[in-house]
Amino acid sequence: MDTNDIDEEEFGFSRNYFLAKESGSSIKKSRSKISDIGVIDEQELLEAMSRIEPKHEKEIKSLKDSYRSLYSQWRFQIRCGFGLLHYGFGSKRTLLEDFASTALNDYTVVVINGYLPSVNIKQVAAGLADALWEVLKAKGKTSAASSPSWKQTTSSQAMDEIISFLNGPWGDDDIFICIVVHNIDGPGLRDSDNQQYLARIAACSHIRIIASIDHVNAPLLWDKKMVDLQFNWIWHHTPTFELYTIEGMFFPLILTNGSSSQNAKSASIVLQSLTPNAQSVFRVLAEHQIVHPDEEGMQISNLYAICRERFLVSNQVTLNSYLTEFKDHDLVKTKRHPDGEDCLHIPLSTEALQKLLQDIS
Repeated sequence: MDTNDIDEEEFGFSRNYFLAKESGSSIKKSRSKISDIGVIDEQELLEAMSRIEPKHEKEIKSLKDSYRSLYSQWRFQIRCGFGLLHYGFGSKRTLLEDFASTALNDYTVVVINGYLPSVNIKQVAAGLADALWEVLKAKGKTSAASSPSWKQTTSSQAMDEIISFLNGPWGDDDIFICIVVHNIDGPGLRDSDNQQYLARIAACSHIRIIASIDHVNAPLLWDKKMVDLQFNWIWHHTPTFELYTIEGMFFPLILTNGSSSQNAKSASIVLQSLTPNAQSVFRVLAEHQIVHPDEEGMQISNLYAICRERFLVSNQVTLNSYLTEFKDHDLVKTKRHPDGEDCLHIPLSTEALQKLLQDIS
C-alpha cells in the first residue's frame, strides 16, 4: 500500500467521523422526564407483593436446618473470644435469633436492629452495661447497693465509662453479654463514629458479638485493626434466600406514590420495642392530635401536665428522655406554636394514627 492510499484512508476516516458528529447533533432530544413515569399507589403495590406465592420453601427450610448442625461450632468460637460475621443472600434475622435462643440461652443476649433508620449507639451501650451489671449482681461479683460509675458521669464521659466497665476485670472469663446485630452495615450504623464505637465495645472482655451484613461494600467500613483486633471476625457464608420483609419495611418503595401506611408500620414496630410508659406517653400525644387535627401540635407543658396526672412520669427529665427517644426514631417532630412555645407533632395522618394506636394497644 503506497502513501497516497494511506492518506485517502485517513481522510475518509476523518470525514466520516465529522459527518457522524453532525448527524448526531441533529437528532431531537427526548422531552420525557422521570417525573412523567406513571407510578402506582404504594398500598396497591404492597397488596400485589403479598399475593406472590413463595418459592422453594422446602429447599430454604432444608438449608436453614443444615445450619443448625453448626451451632455448637459457632458457640465454641464465641466462647473463644471471636466475633461471628454472617454474610450471603437473604435475610439472616431469623437464623441469628434462632441461634441465640437455642445455643446461647445460658447467656444474656441483647439484639440491635441495625436496619432501623436511626439507632442510638449510646443508648445501646448503656443497655449493655445495665445487662452486665445485673449479671454481676446475680453472680455476687459486685455489691447490689453500689451505683455504677457511668450513671454518675456527664453524657460526654458516659461512653468511656461504659466501655471501661464492660472491659473490667471481673475475674471470670465466662461472664459476658452476647450482642446480636442485625445488619451492622445498616443506614443507622453505617457512619464512621458508630462503627468505631461498636468496634471498641466488641473488643471488651465481657462482650461477644454476632452480626450480619448485606451491603456489597460493607467490609469497607472497617480497617485492619478493627477487623483483626477489635471485632476479631470469623466470616461465615450463610445465605438463607429468605425475603427481607422486616428489613425492607424501613426503606421507601421505588416507583410508588408515598403513603403514610409504610411509616405507620415502621412506627408500630419501634413503639412495641419501647417500655409501656413510653407507649402511654405516645398515646396521650396521639389522642390529642386525633381530637385536634387542625392544631400545630401539643404543647410540651400540656403533655407533661397530663402525663404527670396519669402517673406516667414523675418529672420533666423523665418526659424529656421519652421525647428524645421518639425524636431519635422520627416518631415525633417539633413545631413552633404561635405563642412561641415548642409543640410536638406526629407526622402521620389521622387514619394512620388510629390504626397505630390499635396495633400497640
